[in-house]
Amino acid sequence: MTKKGWLLFLAMAFIWGIPYLLIRVAVRDVAPGIVVFARTAPAALLLLPLVVRRGQLRLIRAHLPWIFMFGVVEFGVPWFIMSTAEQHITSSLTSLIICAVPLFSLVLTRFTSQRESVTLRRVLGLLCGAVGVALLVGLDLGHGSGPWIALMGIVCVGYSIGPIILATKLVEVPGPAIVCGATGMVAFCWLPYTLMHLPHHLSLKDFGCLSTLSVVCTAGAFLTFFALIKESGPSRSVVVVYSNTAIAVMLGVAFLHETLTLGILLGFPFIVAGSYFGTSKSAALSNH
Repeated sequence: MTKKGWLLFLAMAFIWGIPYLLIRVAVRDVAPGIVVFARTAPAALLLLPLVVRRGQLRLIRAHLPWIFMFGVVEFGVPWFIMSTAEQHITSSLTSLIICAVPLFSLVLTRFTSQRESVTLRRVLGLLCGAVGVALLVGLDLGHGSGPWIALMGIVCVGYSIGPIILATKLVEVPGPAIVCGATGMVAFCWLPYTLMHLPHHLSLKDFGCLSTLSVVCTAGAFLTFFALIKESGPSRSVVVVYSNTAIAVMLGVAFLHETLTLGILLGFPFIVAGSYFGTSKSAALSNH
């Protein structure tokens, strides 16, 4: 990997490592649906001038149904579930569950035209990852966390379907146009909810969290990620999911005083190893 590639990789590891901390802080005072709207609406507005300048609005119109579907499975539903779950489980546990996305992707791609041969290495990776998930869920299940861990599985499915849509239906559409269109439509769908649940007071801390989630962790993140893919290739770029999970866990422990549970300590290495050996070489867009 080039020096530029490493810089982009490190930037992505941090950018997609901090949302879990920011969401955990924001949902203490702000409804989960507002978090989704606050992440998507400003991001769409920020990317719109770039899309217009490049003449890509026509591509959004031509692929509107699939861009909308991508937005639903990648932003609209997962970010609401994640924000809701973080009211009940730690940001560390949330980020570690997301680390299993490549395993979900490997299974789902078996049912699409993007399917690839399953080697012994991938089978072993899938089994290793399954052991990690079993350890994580089995040892951290308690205090009412079971339903929220299960809901995070839906997030993993959504994050796995998103890349499949990109690889099969949106190959000809540039990344900024996809993200602009998807975030714009998701924001429009969440607008009524936001208007009905507006907080009476928004602290400077909450405003800072929501602004960072939108500008840095959504608009900036995807532009950086597409640049990383162009510089280093998709198979190397997807590995960033493992690094941002480690950063998310460390931030949760350092700033939110979260405990490093036995499930995290034992499940984390199994999930990372399983995802690394089991994931396909095709591009994956996830973890946010």
